[in-house]
Amino acid sequence: REAPVPKMLAPCLLRRAVLTVPLVFVVALLLAEPVLSDQEAGTAIPAESRPCVDCHAFEFMQRALQDLKKTAYNLDTR
Repeated sequence: REAPVPKMLAPCLLRRAVLTVPLVFVVALLLAEPVLSDQEAGTAIPAESRPCVDCHAFEFMQRALQDLKKTAYNLDTR
């Protein structure tokens, strides 16, 4: 008499493999470092020479304030 366990084990292993392989693939994609195709090797600007985001925001706010002052002055002179 043949044991029924091997017949039942095959679909279980197949179902587990069907669920595990995509899961491993997704985890590998999440852990992989993204590659930027628009930058060529050696063309990246070092972080020390780039202005920080706060500097950009500060300069933007300064220009906006100057524009507001000019507008207020123009309205006062009219």
